[in-house]
Amino acid sequence: MNENRYRVAGMTCGHCVASVTEEVAEVPGVDAVEVDLPDGTVQVRGQDLDDHRIRLAIAEAGYTVTEPVAV
Repeated sequence: MNENRYRVAGMTCGHCVASVTEEVAEVPGVDAVEVDLPDGTVQVRGQDLDDHRIRLAIAEAGYTVTEPVAV
């Protein structure tokens, strides 16, 4: 299982968490999405994760990946 973590700007509430979780969960290969609202990070676990598609899903939810975070 692979794991990617992203720092995401603009998330401020439970609706933000739900939107990001829903969009990222639809990316093929993603098994789990955990959003840490206070830390502003999104952790994604799964097989053969596609970094580009995950970033696009976060953008589709209306947020911006500011930097990857070492796992």
